Amino acid sequence: MTVSAQEHLQGDTDPKNVDLDEQNMQDRVNNRTLRPNSAAFQKFMTTGWQAQEPQIEPLESSKYTERRLRELGRRFPGERLVIPAGSYKTRNNDNDYAFRPDTTFAYYTGLGEDYEPGAVLVLDPVDPDSTEAAKGLTHTPELFVHPRADQSTRDYYRSSQYGEYWVGPRAGLRELAIMTGIPTKDIATFPDAIAKDLGPDQGAVKLRVIRTADQEALNQVEAARKANGIGGPDRNEEADDKLEEFTSEARMIKDDYEVGEMRKAIAATKDGFDRILTHLPRVVGKPRSERMLEGVFNANAREKGNDVGYGSIIASGKHAPILHWMRNDGTVRKGDLLLIDAGVEVNSLYTADITRTFPVGGTFSPLQKRIYQTVLKAQQAGFEAAKPGATYSDIHHAVMRVLAETLHEWGILKVSVEESLSPQGQQHRRWHACGCAHHLGLDVHDCAEARYESYQGAPITPGMIFTIEPGLYFKENDLLVPPEFRGIGVRVEDDVLMTEQGPQWLSAGIPKTVEEVEAWMAQRAALGDPDRD
Repeated sequence: MTVSAQEHLQGDTDPKNVDLDEQNMQDRVNNRTLRPNSAAFQKFMTTGWQAQEPQIEPLESSKYTERRLRELGRRFPGERLVIPAGSYKTRNNDNDYAFRPDTTFAYYTGLGEDYEPGAVLVLDPVDPDSTEAAKGLTHTPELFVHPRADQSTRDYYRSSQYGEYWVGPRAGLRELAIMTGIPTKDIATFPDAIAKDLGPDQGAVKLRVIRTADQEALNQVEAARKANGIGGPDRNEEADDKLEEFTSEARMIKDDYEVGEMRKAIAATKDGFDRILTHLPRVVGKPRSERMLEGVFNANAREKGNDVGYGSIIASGKHAPILHWMRNDGTVRKGDLLLIDAGVEVNSLYTADITRTFPVGGTFSPLQKRIYQTVLKAQQAGFEAAKPGATYSDIHHAVMRVLAETLHEWGILKVSVEESLSPQGQQHRRWHACGCAHHLGLDVHDCAEARYESYQGAPITPGMIFTIEPGLYFKENDLLVPPEFRGIGVRVEDDVLMTEQGPQWLSAGIPKTVEEVEAWMAQRAALGDPDRD
């Protein structure tokens, strides 16, 4: 919880001790963030402190970012590239959401967790006649960050975003340079740095920016462009889109570090599912028991990693067929199915994406079992289709054939299987309208700004990590299915690494067959004490 306005007002609030900016803020926002400002107080607050130096070591990711930066620079020779971390986003009034850096920034700096609000990574083009260029370099990276606001500065107690009185010891220029291996500069010099040598003429430097990360940084880039006669709004936006497109596609092939982080995320997610199943018997029948289970998983995510990678779906009974049910305010009842789609985002910001469907009483009914095993069969068909060189479309078609054939066997799909699978048909998609595979990594739907031909239409190659997530979703008001099917939703989702030898289940350690799931539930329920993990 941030400090309240009333707490801000404690101390000397005499107007003669308030500077003009604070007085204006007082008029605009009802005395919000007012600070004591006397000369005596300033001196008192910047003396008499023992220095607090954060313990800093190079990040493991710093071994990998140099290659990423070189590949990015080679794609845009002679151009200055601007990649902001983003800043705090307002939740309401004077409360911000927890900061998470922009994905592109995280990929090219290796900074995860809540490093570093307001920072900007710049790739500066080297002089083609320089010694750097002779070594094959196209750019030098620079990381523009806020200096530490430690106890020797006024901002120590005045800045609620960077002052260490408020946020604790944080990394500054020296520390972030050590962590990332990237030279750092004061963020105050950023506007001048990006404007250097800009111009519309051939040979002058051009600018590209990740537009969606930070509005203030975008405004500064646009101001520099306008002042130096570069392009126009449409042309500049098109150039920026190409930068975002490239950086999105660059993340498709994961290096060894990224694969290791994904394994950590999946292991932490398994822990979260374990804890849910331990608590499950104690919440059955209780109002908002979906949220009780959500709280268990989300607490585990904060303990084992940075946070959840996306909003957790805890969907029981009639909520299970709702694809993105995230209100999670329902009651978990015995006899229903419980669909849980959740993933832990580890400190490096890589996230798992796992779905399991559980029988709340611990045992599948015959109908639930039949539907569940169909979904498993479809997932296995998608996995077998996912050979090196195959496409996402191959996975999709393999999954859909199993679902269409089974729905037809059950008498639910009234047209022939081939008619339904044809582009002119697709009737089976009523019960599976979403996709069944996507890239996974720093974002749960990673590489989303890639071109279609580089994503859906491109061969799956070693190093790609993706999900396979078929399901069957029978809405409670669906009059085209038998009554006993209505209100049943099943999804099974796992994370897959493509290798030279073929696909590998990264999440193989999370039970998913009928027998494994029932045994898993019984084992966790037998623990007794929900805090004993």
